[in-house]
Amino acid sequence: MSAGDSFVQSIEQRRRLVETLVHAGDLRTQPWRLAVEAVPREAFLPSFFRPVDGPEGTLWEPVVAAEQESLALIYQDETWVTQLDRAITPERTQLPVAGVPTSSSTMPGLVVRMLEELQVDDTAKVLEIGTGTGYSTALLSERLGGDLVTSVEYDSVVAARAANALRAAGYAPDLVVGDGLDGCAASAPYDRVIATCSVRRIPVAWLEQTRPGGSILTTMTGWLDASAGLVRLEVTGKGRAEGRFLGTTDSFMPARPHDRPPLSDDLFDWLSESAPEERATPIGPEVLDQVVNWTCAYLAQLAVPDAQVIGISEGDGPMVNYLIDEGRRAFSALIPQADGCWRVRTAGPVDLWGQVEAMHARWQAAGEPSLDLFRLDVTPTAQTVRLMDSNQPFGSLPLGT
Repeated sequence: MSAGDSFVQSIEQRRRLVETLVHAGDLRTQPWRLAVEAVPREAFLPSFFRPVDGPEGTLWEPVVAAEQESLALIYQDETWVTQLDRAITPERTQLPVAGVPTSSSTMPGLVVRMLEELQVDDTAKVLEIGTGTGYSTALLSERLGGDLVTSVEYDSVVAARAANALRAAGYAPDLVVGDGLDGCAASAPYDRVIATCSVRRIPVAWLEQTRPGGSILTTMTGWLDASAGLVRLEVTGKGRAEGRFLGTTDSFMPARPHDRPPLSDDLFDWLSESAPEERATPIGPEVLDQVVNWTCAYLAQLAVPDAQVIGISEGDGPMVNYLIDEGRRAFSALIPQADGCWRVRTAGPVDLWGQVEAMHARWQAAGEPSLDLFRLDVTPTAQTVRLMDSNQPFGSLPLGT
């Protein structure tokens, strides 16, 4: 394919993408439509991985942008993985490989929907957390101008690739390599903060660097991998903000400092040495599953924010789901019964599953409200989830930076 043919096809693919996003309701306003039409996504995806079936699970097959079929793939409304295990890029292999995705180019529909939800005007100064491939940074720069855009990327290798792509495409935002949870104080204050990673709590730096009346748009997650989707907050004063869950089912990879820590090497020792109590429970691990109920799973995570879950097979017996809080040396083990019911073994200074049961019962008593009926209130000392029409806390996010 000649350079001229490639350029023409890119223009056509962008127009098709625009129509797809308009039809889906993600792209709603003319300024962002013009931005999507102008920014070539292939400039930010010179290569990527696509998932393929392997003998023991998913493998990742490298795709190089020069291949004829790649342009059509790039302009699908799909997320494409660009890094595995924080090190492996498509250029480093010619064969499908195993690995855990650690960087990606997010599906354009979600990128554009978030940009629309950001509610910018032509003079808005924006802090973007997570440069990634640079595609969303380019859209912001196209819409606002690079002088109004600051983007922070945690991974220096990912940041260098994005910087090269942005420069080659003609965009010059302020690019920073560092921990996005710290924001970028040098260019503050901002009118808008947008995060393309998920966080367990709203970082203090974002609040401090957003002007009063400005807003923060992010997705929330936790150590049980339950996402709250998009949350939009208005900063109301020093260390204070209020807003609501938008009711979406969107999620991003967690910000690396907010990702769950690895379980310790002596985990199985202290699990086996514990003397748990056993009892019946009215609920099973389905309350942790977002496929079953998105809101229920996030609220369960809110009840035990420092816990993780793993499945362990005990000999020839069934899979047992362990809810583990290593910091408090507490666990709850959910054991399936032949009649379809569950029993739970608990050990440690706190009954983890009892906290999940209490949260679930409270949610049911409230009429099982969906997540878009909840709000998030942030003060310097607490980040509290409440029902929209209530001042009573439903739960609190873990404290931290």
